[in-house]
Amino acid sequence: MNHDSSEHGQQQRRGPFGVDEDKALDALELAWGNSYDEFWVSGGEWGAHRAGAPDDEVVTGATPDELNRAIRADQSRRDAL
Repeated sequence: MNHDSSEHGQQQRRGPFGVDEDKALDALELAWGNSYDEFWVSGGEWGAHRAGAPDDEVVTGATPDELNRAIRADQSRRDAL
């Protein structure tokens, strides 16, 4: 969605690789919220914390997609135990 950013009605556009952080966090929570109780982005790093895991045990990625892949790998590893 574009937003009116000036008096003249010019629209700002997100770059082709821009990420709507809130929507990406919502999507991660929707997909993984049963197993992971926290999702965040801070300083360009995306993270998730597995419910019941120690506080310092987090999964991270540089992008929402990378975090999603890291969560999948973490979930697969835990399922194999």
